Amino acid sequence: MLRACQRALRTAKTVVLIGTDCPILRTADLRAAARALQGGNDAVLSPAEDGGYALIGLRRVSPRLFSGIEWGTGSVLQQTRVRLRELGWRWRELRVVWDVDRPDDYARFARLRAQRHPRR
Repeated sequence: MLRACQRALRTAKTVVLIGTDCPILRTADLRAAARALQGGNDAVLSPAEDGGYALIGLRRVSPRLFSGIEWGTGSVLQQTRVRLRELGWRWRELRVVWDVDRPDDYARFARLRAQRHPRR
């Protein structure tokens, strides 16, 4: 993520990364992230129910933001908040979402998909 953000910020004012395993992120979430960054926040996060995040947007980047994080654990979001405070950055958090990491999550996704696209 660090390298992707560094590369994007060479040519753009902001960057938004999203997890490909979050089926409920909507266009409105991306717009809200963009507005948060345009509004003067250094970062924006969309917290995930499992303690991580499904979206991160940045106006600037620091290796400290991503280093030493216990990735794949339920403390990723909390550790990221600590880093943001240590860096002195302003951030905003969007709505809490869920992502597909485990079989139960996939079952939830399948139910959602069946509701949205019932068989005829």
